[in-house]
Amino acid sequence: MFIVGLLTWWYSAGWKSFGKMLLQKLTISEDFFSIDILLGSLFAPFKQISAEYGSGGTLQMKIQAWFDKLFSRFIGSIIRTLLILVGTTWIIIQAVVDVILLLIWPLIPVLPIIGLFVAIGGYLP
Repeated sequence: MFIVGLLTWWYSAGWKSFGKMLLQKLTISEDFFSIDILLGSLFAPFKQISAEYGSGGTLQMKIQAWFDKLFSRFIGSIIRTLLILVGTTWIIIQAVVDVILLLIWPLIPVLPIIGLFVAIGGYLP
């Protein structure tokens, strides 16, 4: 009776719980990389400290501030693009591995039996 209960849980509530856990991990990864936020701020300045000279500065100071902002936006876009690529790659790899794990889940209870056949006879049934 214990084995029947275990197998019933494995193929129903256990499998569903495992799928929810994998989906939660995928959601955490998506939240960690925040690709939507990175896309929204792709050309925002990166760690801009001080490039504001206001309206009281000279022409040279205004041009310097403009180039500082431009350079900061360029660096920010490169870093954000790299993070978007890394995040997208990670999420795709994680999704593929999760699907494989979900497909392997029903086979796990059968693996000891297959291992026994291989150990005894040296072949698969």
